[in-house]
Amino acid sequence: MFKLFKRVGTVVNSELNAMLDKAEDPVKMLDQFMRDMEKDIREAESAVAKQIANEKMLKRKYDDAQALVEKRQDQAEKAIEAGNEDLAKRALQDKKNQQEQYESLKESWERAKADSESLRQKLDEMKKEYQEMKLKKDSLKARAESAKTRTKMNRTMSGISSDESKRGFERMEEKVMKYEAEAETSEDLSSESRSLDDEFEELEKDSVDDELAELKKKLGKE
Repeated sequence: MFKLFKRVGTVVNSELNAMLDKAEDPVKMLDQFMRDMEKDIREAESAVAKQIANEKMLKRKYDDAQALVEKRQDQAEKAIEAGNEDLAKRALQDKKNQQEQYESLKESWERAKADSESLRQKLDEMKKEYQEMKLKKDSLKARAESAKTRTKMNRTMSGISSDESKRGFERMEEKVMKYEAEAETSEDLSSESRSLDDEFEELEKDSVDDELAELKKKLGKE
C-alpha cells in the first residue's frame, strides 16, 4: 500500500514532463493522480486503524495478565498468613503460569506498539506528501491553463498575420484604389463632355464679373 502511494508520487514528480509531451490532458491526469493518492491514504488509514486496534487488544490482555499475577501473589501471601500452605502453593503455581503469559503478551504488545508508531509515521508522511502534491497540482494546473491560453492567442495572431489574410487586405486595397480611379475618370469625362455653348457661357460669366469689379472700383465701392 505504502509502496503504491510512493509509486504514484514518483509518477507525478518524475514522469510529468513525459505526460505533458503526450496527447494526455495534464489537468485531467493530475486530478486522477490526486484521486489515486487519496485512495492510497484511505487504505493506509484503514490499515493503521486495524493495527492500533490490535495493539489496544494486546495491551488489555497484557494488563489483565499483569493484574492476575499481582492478584495471585496477594492470594499466596494471605494463604500463608492463614496457615494454608497448599492453597498458597497452588496460587504461586498459577502465578508462575500467568507470569509466562504476561511476559509473552508484553513482548507481543511492545512489538505491536512499535508497528503502530511506524505505520502512523508513514501515514503522516503520506499525508504530508499529498498536501505537497496538491499544492504542486494547483500550480501545474494554472500553468497548463496559461499555456493553453497563450497557445490559442498565438494561433489566433498567427492566423491574422498569415499570407492569406495579407492577400485579402491587399485585394480590398486594390478594390478601393479601383473605385477611386473610376471616380476620377468619371469626373474627367464629365469635364470633357461640356458643350461649346457651356464654355462660352462660362466665359461670358467671367466678363460680367470683371465689368462689375471695374464699376465698383470707379465708384469707390470696393
